[in-house]
Amino acid sequence: MRIDRLLCHLRFTRTRSAAHRLIDEGHIRRNGERVRRCSRDIVEGDILTLPLGDTVKLIEILALPERRGPPREAQACYRELDPNG
Repeated sequence: MRIDRLLCHLRFTRTRSAAHRLIDEGHIRRNGERVRRCSRDIVEGDILTLPLGDTVKLIEILALPERRGPPREAQACYRELDPNG
């Protein structure tokens, strides 16, 4: 799944355009490497680093969502990791 679609489906951004902006600005990392293209594929098990507001979230992708569903459905597709642990 493309990373821009994933960020939108998991409700980290409201739109794919907003996801494009984050990626184009170089703020997203996949497995420690900066993501440079919106078409970058994400697979289960990937670790993403996302700047959200004043915080940075580290998440592991557990499943790829088929649609942008309710928040509870989206949260079941990833697990937050402790960046200090």
